[in-house]
Amino acid sequence: MKGPLFYSKILLFGEYGIIKDSKGLSIPYNFFKGALKTDENPSEEARKSNLSLGAFAAYLDRVQHEEPELVTFDLEGLKKDIASGMYFDSSIPQGYGIGSSGALVAAIYDKYAKDKITVLENLTREKLLILKTIFGKMESFFHGKSSGLDPLNSYLSLPILINSKDNIESTSIPSQNMEGKGAVFLLDSGTTGETAPMVQLFMENMKQEGFRTMLKNKFIKHTDACVEDFIKGDMKSLFGNLKQLSHIVLDNFKPMIPAEFHTLWKQGIDTNDYYLKLCGSGGGGYILGFTQDIDKARNSLKGHNLEVVYNF
Repeated sequence: MKGPLFYSKILLFGEYGIIKDSKGLSIPYNFFKGALKTDENPSEEARKSNLSLGAFAAYLDRVQHEEPELVTFDLEGLKKDIASGMYFDSSIPQGYGIGSSGALVAAIYDKYAKDKITVLENLTREKLLILKTIFGKMESFFHGKSSGLDPLNSYLSLPILINSKDNIESTSIPSQNMEGKGAVFLLDSGTTGETAPMVQLFMENMKQEGFRTMLKNKFIKHTDACVEDFIKGDMKSLFGNLKQLSHIVLDNFKPMIPAEFHTLWKQGIDTNDYYLKLCGSGGGGYILGFTQDIDKARNSLKGHNLEVVYNF
């Protein structure tokens, strides 16, 4: 038995900002994926996943009990499948900021939710918000607090434009130019990052007036501009805003950047060969890079593995 595939996601823009109503843009990333399955001889990994699913099912039971009007599941079917060894078989690295728990949540909703909103129907803004709320509630089991965007992206497999907390829509982005020199890439930091402590640190910083002002007047301003530039395909303006954004993150989000990348981060800003930004909550996992010349970036980042996710 093997369920449909659910893909990882990349939040191109909006990390931390979307908590405070900035714009955001999230795209599916088909290189990594996961599916629900059962095996005759489960591996150690599969057994661990199966145990975790058991705890997740108990949590969903509580959610359904507390908010039956939000979502109900075929819990009997879910628990039966878990008892017969079902697990989530996934190539999505955990703690890398590309939505490993999001894909799992999408898979469970797809298979076990009753009266589910499907990808095939007319996805009004209202339906997207309902889905986002359900997914946020489900994914909170893994993160403590979740916006629901990762599972939404995984479930729909479409780029999602976040205008504000209550205003999201599926969108189209300029099609890739495989011959183009420009690229968005992932840089592996070699360590995993934990979402919860990073978000907690951000919330602590938000208590300082200076940090709040910087977030509103600089970080969110350039994040919003990057989203608009990217969707319009205005690369000249995009790279101007990216440079600013990369600088703001280096100055104000240092703890979220693994220490050994501080110099590389600054090098990109100084040389203009590439600009780095956080991918997800940071603290480890992937770092997101943008360059107008991928060969130059590869050269500057010798010794590091660059994974191109989008060409332009």
